[in-house]
Formats: sequence, C-alpha cells, structure tokens
Amino acid sequence: MTAPTPTGAVVPLVPRDGADDVGLVRDDVARGTLIRVSGGTVAVTDDIPAGHKAAVRAVAESAPVHKYGEVIGVALRDIPPGAHVHLHNLGVGPHSVGVEAPPARPPVWTPPAAPTRDHFLGYRRADGRAATRNYIAVLPTVNCSSTVARMIAHTADARVTAPSLDGVIALAHDLGCGMAEGTAGDDILRRTLRGYAGHANVAGVLMVSRGCEINQPGNIFGDALAVETLVIQDLGGTAATVNAALNRVEAMAARIAGVERVPIPVAELTLGLQCGGSDAYSGLTANPTLGVAADLLVAAGGRVVLGETPEIYGAEHLLRRRAATPPVGRRIDGLIAWWQAYTARNDAELDNNPSVGNRADGITTIWEKSLGAVLKGGTSPLNDVVAYAEPVTAPGLTLMDTPGYDPVSATGMVAGGANLLAFTTGRGSVFGSRPAPCLKISTTAGLYDRMRGDIDFDAGSAMSSDEQLRQGTLLFEALMDMASGTPSKSEELGFGTEEIVPWRMGAVV
Repeated sequence: MTAPTPTGAVVPLVPRDGADDVGLVRDDVARGTLIRVSGGTVAVTDDIPAGHKAAVRAVAESAPVHKYGEVIGVALRDIPPGAHVHLHNLGVGPHSVGVEAPPARPPVWTPPAAPTRDHFLGYRRADGRAATRNYIAVLPTVNCSSTVARMIAHTADARVTAPSLDGVIALAHDLGCGMAEGTAGDDILRRTLRGYAGHANVAGVLMVSRGCEINQPGNIFGDALAVETLVIQDLGGTAATVNAALNRVEAMAARIAGVERVPIPVAELTLGLQCGGSDAYSGLTANPTLGVAADLLVAAGGRVVLGETPEIYGAEHLLRRRAATPPVGRRIDGLIAWWQAYTARNDAELDNNPSVGNRADGITTIWEKSLGAVLKGGTSPLNDVVAYAEPVTAPGLTLMDTPGYDPVSATGMVAGGANLLAFTTGRGSVFGSRPAPCLKISTTAGLYDRMRGDIDFDAGSAMSSDEQLRQGTLLFEALMDMASGTPSKSEELGFGTEEIVPWRMGAVV
C-alpha cells in the first residue's frame, strides 16, 4: 500500500520554539494524512476539520495542553500525536486566582513602531471634548418610552437636516422599570444612559419619559447635565410628544449647523476593542493585528479600552504582568473572582462562554479563547481598571469590566467615552454602533470576500509578526480615516441603534 502523502500542514498559532502541544490545520485533513511537525511528519489519527487543532506530540491524561506557549486546558484522556484535539479530549481544570503577584513597578514598554498620524479630523465641542461623529440623540428613560423615542428619531431624521449632522438616533433600550432602586442593575442603567447622553459624539440630546417610571430623569442626571425632557403622560400621549419633539430637534440642529471638522490630536481618541464570532484564526491574525493598531494609538497618547472580562479568564496573568501598579493587578484578580462567583450563582461556569460557532470553528475552551482575545489589547502597560460604563480617563490601556456578549460590552465602552470601536470577527458579525462608529476586521481573506458589504478590513494575511506590524499600521490608518468621517460598512447599512444593550443585572420585580 502506498503511504499517504503529506498534504496537510500544521501551523503553530504563535511559534514558541516547539513549546506548543498542538497546531492548527489550515485545510480539512483526512485520517492517515501525514502532517508536518517539528522534526518530521506524523499521520493524523482522526479526520480533522479546517481550523481545528492536531496534537504535535503525545500528551498524557490530566497533563496541561499548550498553545500560544500557554496552557489552554488539560487532557481529558491520553492524546497521541496526530490526534484531533477538541471537546472530546480537552477541557478546563481547576483555576486559581492571584497565583502570581503583580509587578512592583510599571513594566518597561517600547511601542512596536511610531504612529503614522498625529491628528485626525473631528468636531471640537464647546467644552473642549473631541468627537468623531455629530448626532442628535433621543433618549428614553424607560422601555415604555422607547417606541416613542424611535418614532421621534425616525420622523426627525427624515425631516431635519444640517450640513454636519450625521443623523437623529434613538438610544432605545428595554429597561427602566420593574427594577429595584439603588441596586447594582439600577446603578448600571443610570450610569450607561448618563454616559450616552453626555457622549462627545452627541451634539444634542432629548429625553423622553413616560412619566411614572422608576427610572426618573432626575435620578439619571441630577444637576450634572442639562437635558431637555418630554413627558408622554403630561403632553397627552404619543402623537403630541412626537410633534413637540420635532420642534426641539429642529432647534438643536440649527445650533450645530455651522460646526465643521477640524484637526484634533490623535491623543484625544478613545478606542474600544471588541471581538465576536471568533474562530481559530482570531488569535493568529485579526486580534494581534488590532493589538498593533492599539499600541500605535497608545504611543500617540490616546486611550484604548479592553473589555469582555469572561474572555480574559485563563489569560488574566498576562494582563497582571502588564499592570502599571500593584492595585491595578489586584483589581484584575478581584474581577475574575467575582465572575467565578457570579456564574456559579446562576448555574453556569465561565467555560460556557465559547459559543457553538466558536467551537465549530476550532476554539475548545475559554482559556484558549481568552489567550487569543487579550491580543487585541496590544502590549502596552495596563494603566487602569474600571467598572461597566464608568468614564475612561487614564491614558493608555484600560480594562473595563463587561460581559463577553458583544452588544452589552460595546454599550459599556461607548457609555465610558469610546468615540470609535474596532471589532474583529472570524465567523462574520454584522454588529454596528452609534453614536461611536465601529470598524470590523476579518480573520481570514475568505470571510472578507464573502462579506465585503459588512467587513471593513481584511487581516487574513497577518500570520507573522512582520505582517501583523504591517497590517496593524494599515489598520491604524483605517481607524484614523473612520474617526475623520469615512463611514464604516455598518454605518452605511444603518446599524447601530438596536445594538444599544445596557447590562441587565439583578432581580426583575
């Protein structure tokens, strides 16, 4: 019998001088096919789908399995060389928080390259803030006024024009009543709505209240922000409220009619980092490429926000090593411990995070997913850790505590001040964002070709550090173009208003 030919190829996601126990097959590989490994070839013992892992050496039951030079799980049984490594033989084991002390002093950091731009074209607000878009927002206090807010925005967007106005949008949501005042969920909602209403990209805001809801306008803002408010019950219903709102919106549009884009330092940008619909290539191409772009923004003096706390689980030690101060490192450990308890209270575990699609495309455990996800944050020191929807004020990299669910995570970042977002995807997310625009990045050229109408940037070729640096620099340029007014694909399609999803937490009463 003729021996099988070595048609497959095992590609280590991050070369670690032979430290990895698994590699990625780039094509479907049939059982018996020879694959190239360090020092020779080995025949695969299973049919292995493209994007999945093959063992490049034997791993004993209960032993750790390494990828990216880090532990992605433990062997559930003996794994021979050439075996398909996935849910049937790889899982997570016990996980200790705080096993490694945070550094005593800030890490030394050298940017990967010099930023290619020091300015973008944005809007300068009267209070000095920098904006990348110019919206009028209609903000409902409660789910009961969300439909009316949508009616106002839809009608006003068609009627009201101004040379620099990007549109009239409803910041609709499904919360605001049936929740106990003073609870964590109540506080999160009010902080989120306050962040959106005061966002730099919102040139004017009109609040719509039902009138009798728990989430009263005064509870959200107090005296901190002057917001025009319409109360549906006081005005006599839906039609009267919509008519009254149109006059208010027209007056707001007239006030911003003369606003023009001007050069603003890149240091005044705040970039939120997201990934969704991840695949096995996310940690190989798109996420490290976005990490380079993030580092370039930090080097220029800007702010970068990493979130999705469940998706740093298993990789939090990498962020802890980058903590600018010991308290920042300890805050990371505190978040992980909270999430472990939170999921346990709700009869779940953090390894439930990888979705059906993630696992179908080769991601097995949350540890594996996290090790790829943190690469979005680049290599700069971690300067701050903030709660969900809290203002991001520290320069450089900040970790915001958000769920891994993309719309909820992005909502928190925008509320915290992100004036643009970058979103990597392996399976093809159609997420969009307003008032902060979102640029989407594909992990493979095949995805980019299939979804050119939704994806802005193809990172599929970035399989080496040199190519990641080159592509990351190009991505930085694309982000600066978007900040300067170039519409993202999701903006052109009209996404961004249904994706506002504040984190729902606590009892519904």
